[in-house]
Amino acid sequence: MAPPVRVRRLTEQEGQKLQQIVRRGSTSSVRFRRAMMLLASAGGSTVPVIARLVQADEDTVRDVIHRFNEIVLACLNPC
Repeated sequence: MAPPVRVRRLTEQEGQKLQQIVRRGSTSSVRFRRAMMLLASAGGSTVPVIARLVQADEDTVRDVIHRFNEIVLACLNPC
């Protein structure tokens, strides 16, 4: 079985930016939901729990986490 997908350790700046996006809520819904996914993962939540939290498919949550681990905050922007 593959190890659980988790976001890498956030830097202080990354954590602050993600929290800012979530607190404001005025950003696009895509950025908001992706920021929520990343913060939840950084907090120790598993992919299934995060998927239920943001009402997304588990594969979508995994994709966002993988993309963050590769390209950092650029993953928040809609493709």
